[in-house]
Amino acid sequence: MNTEDVQNEMDLETVAGIEKDLRYIAGLIKQKGRELLSNYTITPPQFVALQWLFEDGDMTIGELSNKMFLACSTTTDLVDRMEKNELVVRVKDPSDRRVVRIHLLEEGERIIDEVIKKRQLYLMEILRDFSGNEILSLKSNLSKLHHEMRRE
Repeated sequence: MNTEDVQNEMDLETVAGIEKDLRYIAGLIKQKGRELLSNYTITPPQFVALQWLFEDGDMTIGELSNKMFLACSTTTDLVDRMEKNELVVRVKDPSDRRVVRIHLLEEGERIIDEVIKKRQLYLMEILRDFSGNEILSLKSNLSKLHHEMRRE
């Protein structure tokens, strides 16, 4: 094996390790998120929908479907249940009455805010043994990775 082959092999091993760590981290975050949601009357997909509305504002069923990678019919059922629980409301777009947007209500916003704060406290606890520099480095590297992935 020449030097370049050794370097490529090490890079593949490193990338494989990063991918595995990210997969496991994502799974653990998802598991913890579901534990936190068990104290609320919403399902994980409803939480994801509420989160999109919280972060991006009002949107149509089609827009929400695209963000969640769901069929419009599935998203419609999801919104129906959330509307019944007074988490969201359908509103006609003032500039085009044919367009209906999903609007996050106060109760939906409260739930999202509470759950996100609990998730942040959980992460804070996990990071307690990290130094300040390690935390800043982690944040910087994850932000860079996220940015690069979004460019794709």
